[in-house]
Amino acid sequence: MRFLNSYKADATADLVYRVCPLHLLEPVELIKDLKPGQVLEILPDYDGALEDIPAWCAKHGREFVGIGEDDDADCCRLYIKKLH
Repeated sequence: MRFLNSYKADATADLVYRVCPLHLLEPVELIKDLKPGQVLEILPDYDGALEDIPAWCAKHGREFVGIGEDDDADCCRLYIKKLH
């Protein structure tokens, strides 16, 4: 897993306080609106997302760019690039 200090995203999915499986369902809808090459930032506070999101990317032809931490929040930042 690649750790990022900072990364620019084109859209953000704030999934803090969302329960499983919303951490997968909501990003699917948001990434449909992105153009190839654009990046979606996902803000989950669900620990399972750290495994689920990269696995989802591999299965559905998306690039999992990496993960960043937010020192001011109780969540991490996951970055997905739309490839096609």
